[in-house]
Amino acid sequence: MAEPVIAPYGAWKSPLTADSILAKSLGLGEVQVDDTTVYWIEQRPSEGGRSVLVRRTPNGLTTDVTPAPFNVRTRVHEYGGGAYLATGGVVYCSNFADQRLYRIADDGAPEPLTPDLPGGVLRYADAALDATRNWLILVREDHREPGKEAKNTLVALALDGENANGGRVLVAGSDFVSTPRVSPDGSRLCWLAWNHPNMPWDGTSLWSADIAGDGSLANAQHIAGGERESIFQPAWSPSGELYFISDRTGWWNLYRWRAGQAEALAPMEAEFGTPQWQFRMATYSFVDAGHLVSTWQQHGISHLASLDLASGALTPIETPYTVISSPQASGSQLVFGGASPTNPAQIVRLNTATGERAVLRRSNTMVLDDVWVSTPEEIEFPTENGLTAFGLFYRPRNPDYAAPAGELPPLRVLSHGGPTAQVLGVFNPSILYWTSRGFAVLDVNYGGSTGYGRTYRDRLKGQWGVVDLDDCVNGARYLAQQGRVDGDKLTITGGSAGGYTTLCALTFRDAFKAGASHFGVSDLGALARDTHKFESRYLDQLVGPYPASEAVYQARSPLFHVDQMKTPAIFFQGLEDPVVPPSQAVAMVEVLRAKGVPVAYLAFEGESHGFRQAANIKRSLEAELAFFGRILGYTPADDIEPVEIDNLPA
Repeated sequence: MAEPVIAPYGAWKSPLTADSILAKSLGLGEVQVDDTTVYWIEQRPSEGGRSVLVRRTPNGLTTDVTPAPFNVRTRVHEYGGGAYLATGGVVYCSNFADQRLYRIADDGAPEPLTPDLPGGVLRYADAALDATRNWLILVREDHREPGKEAKNTLVALALDGENANGGRVLVAGSDFVSTPRVSPDGSRLCWLAWNHPNMPWDGTSLWSADIAGDGSLANAQHIAGGERESIFQPAWSPSGELYFISDRTGWWNLYRWRAGQAEALAPMEAEFGTPQWQFRMATYSFVDAGHLVSTWQQHGISHLASLDLASGALTPIETPYTVISSPQASGSQLVFGGASPTNPAQIVRLNTATGERAVLRRSNTMVLDDVWVSTPEEIEFPTENGLTAFGLFYRPRNPDYAAPAGELPPLRVLSHGGPTAQVLGVFNPSILYWTSRGFAVLDVNYGGSTGYGRTYRDRLKGQWGVVDLDDCVNGARYLAQQGRVDGDKLTITGGSAGGYTTLCALTFRDAFKAGASHFGVSDLGALARDTHKFESRYLDQLVGPYPASEAVYQARSPLFHVDQMKTPAIFFQGLEDPVVPPSQAVAMVEVLRAKGVPVAYLAFEGESHGFRQAANIKRSLEAELAFFGRILGYTPADDIEPVEIDNLPA
């Protein structure tokens, strides 16, 4: 083996190019099992980010269900999810372009079930089949009254009749509803509801009602939940008992409703639930009347087990995956999403009787030797108020290169979105893109992140822009103090809420030499005034009620303090973003240009909140590398399209 080439960190050549990553990558999600047929959605950057419904039959044949340009994606809550239901060999799905619901049967063309209204003003998600009455019960988001807040209700859509008004309303009166599920005998319906200013991980209520002969609901009963208890994934067992997940103990655990009481199943300090950012999220599935399969997380690691519903005994199911999601059981067949530091996200089928395992689809087909893979190390570090925060640390790794003697690597701090989200140690080509070029990476699970119980999640209440900022800065400084990274070459990047934390770090602190904001928030007040319904009161919890707390909003908004900012920054923005309008990035960039701070701005047509098109994802990845190179003093080995940087000499 040849001696490694000596070159500065950041200037190493890597086989993980943006093109190679995108050519072999796609998004996977929304797994469903219909008897012995498996369905999932593939988000394909090579097709402009189109979401395609895919089917795999028992004979191993994998085909697309939805033809181009059909895009299986709903805009309910803007984040979507629950965009299709596969049952009895028939598929019901939303099309992004018009937001109508369609039926696809016998491999035929999509047949619309809902009215053709301009602007996609009626949106649907999270369907359940009521076979007794031959209709779908699902969430409808109604935007037919301009200037007013959308109305979220549960409606019934007739499968053998007209739906001229977009469905019959069954449940109304709450700001939000989700997860309608019909009992096996068709006699009862359960659902979740919550109101402003709560998000579903703050507090939701679980309801159940009888379905009368005419389809109306009667005898509605509040089962669990409330303002300070989050309920997740209610579901009926095959025997007709109601199960759900609650965080009433401070941890999302599994419960069964029996004899008017909530009975805990397998209680532990672990997270069986997850923030309901999208519809149809799931962590357990019934195998039969006596067993279910569930996944849960402890210390960033997912576990999978079978639960005996009579005895409460948990039987572990061994897999090579550290992250497991959306288990879907059908007899002895279990299908789920799996990933690990060396396994890209994949859809896996497991025979629970024999242990035989098959990978149905990989999110990344890149063949990469382990010598290129930087595996994460979970670190704990001290932060403000004597508390501890968490993160995943990735070292630079490239077998062909070594740095000059005595040189420490630059650090790229990642601030995740949400901000109620969590980063996990899985094979991530976009992180390896950086580590293989000589960067160290710290992916921070700052206070407010999921996965560490409700107390940790609630650290961010009223403290957004404070706790997350402190934890990102303290994580970077901790690594520098340990001598693991160069304290003079710290950078930070983040998208959405992570972009806000990034801009706060660049404005209110001097720890970082450069930063990258991907569709990040710069004006909290503007976000409170001008965003979609789902998040329109989110900031009441994170910052304070608006406009009563306007002074706090201004104090924590980078745009109002941009005169303090001296750190170079690059901004990436989708021009059709309904969550963080482009005006926020533009306002920040204009001030920095006028101040003489090095700044770059890249805007993308046709992109929303998060980039889906391959060309734009590539441009963002390469432009950030080039921008940091100009600021930190390294020259990337890649042939990158130049980035126009204002206030920086050529």
